[in-house]
Amino acid sequence: MISKTDITVWTISGLLAIGIGLGKYSKYKARQKMVRDFAAMDPAQREKLLSRLQPELQMEIRQELMKRFRLKTDI
Repeated sequence: MISKTDITVWTISGLLAIGIGLGKYSKYKARQKMVRDFAAMDPAQREKLLSRLQPELQMEIRQELMKRFRLKTDI
C-alpha cells in the first residue's frame, strides 16, 4: 500500500535530483564555453587571463585545451 507520505518523499527526492542534475549540467556547459573562448584567444591574452584564475581551474582549462584543441599553454 502506498501512502501519502511515500508519494511526498518520492516527489521531493525527484525534484532534488532534477535540481542537482541541472546544476551540474549548467556548470559543465559554462566550463565548456570558457574553454572554447580560451581556445579562440591569442596566446598572450590567454595566458594573461589564465593567470588570474584559481590554480585548480587553471589546470583543468589547460588540460582541456591540450586534449580538445591541441593547444599548448605555458605552465
